[in-house]
Amino acid sequence: MSQLSRNKVFLQEMGIGVQWKLRHGAEEGDAFVTAVQALADGLPEQAPPPVPQPAAPVPMPAPAAPADDDATAWFDDAPAPAPAPAPVAARPAAIATRPAPATSARQPAEAPAAAPDEESTAWFDDAPAAPPVAATPPTAPAPAEPLSDTAIAAMDWTALQAAVASCTRCALCQTRRNAVNGRGAQSARWIAISGLPSRADDEAGEVVTGEAGQLLNNMLKAIELQPESDVYVTNVVKCRPSTPDGADRMPTADEVIACRPFLDRELALSGATMAITFGQFAARGLMMGPAARGKVMRYGAAELPVVATYHPDDLLRKPEDKAKAWADLCLAKASHA
Repeated sequence: MSQLSRNKVFLQEMGIGVQWKLRHGAEEGDAFVTAVQALADGLPEQAPPPVPQPAAPVPMPAPAAPADDDATAWFDDAPAPAPAPAPVAARPAAIATRPAPATSARQPAEAPAAAPDEESTAWFDDAPAAPPVAATPPTAPAPAEPLSDTAIAAMDWTALQAAVASCTRCALCQTRRNAVNGRGAQSARWIAISGLPSRADDEAGEVVTGEAGQLLNNMLKAIELQPESDVYVTNVVKCRPSTPDGADRMPTADEVIACRPFLDRELALSGATMAITFGQFAARGLMMGPAARGKVMRYGAAELPVVATYHPDDLLRKPEDKAKAWADLCLAKASHA
């Protein structure tokens, strides 16, 4: 490079343009040029700085090929990857350093538009259901007024059986499961009287059930009586007495007296002409006092003949007493005209 060219580059690098000198001022201009040239002669020759170029985009690596068709089967429905964005040239410094506009004050959000009628409560779909209102337990009906002895004495069979089923004449109505009506012929020549319902009778709502009932029928048949047509079977007490823990117990005197009008009405309606009591309690309950086997007793104004014998439950526990029971049945058979 010539000396003139080097001087020109040096002046350009220092930001000094072409120097014009006047003809009459040649000495001062020559002195300045000479000084600049002397300074430039002591500096090494430099190339102009390179102009910065934008960086080339780096290509994304291609995905590896799958090992087989099934290896990427779960990708079949995946969306295709978005294309890589084109490289953006660097912004000029003046734009990059431009101050950001001041953030405007936050505006209140607009209220959402009203949903159509069919969707106006859609946002309730996931709301928890209101707790159910506790149902008020039905109020138990007030117990019926106890029937009087006079009212019971005027009843027919239908009214009598309904009165037994709903009886409230004593406290047994609070613990029973069923009040037990009699069974058999309602206009029978014979009446068979047991003492009180057993647990099985209380559950079934029937008089003398199970094995005891079967044995009773056999005893009646032994003296040529048909249980369904010749005999009416009933209890002295219509409800099962029980202790607070559910065990059987004997009825109290008040409980026996409360049930007595029902038994008297059954005797009157049936028109029976012979009675057999089964078990010690049945004999004493009917006679309202001492009673004994082996003889004929008389009950009431009509002097109804009564013979006492063993209860079928007693005979199931002590079969050896069946001979005595057979003698009692034969006595009753002979006493009935």
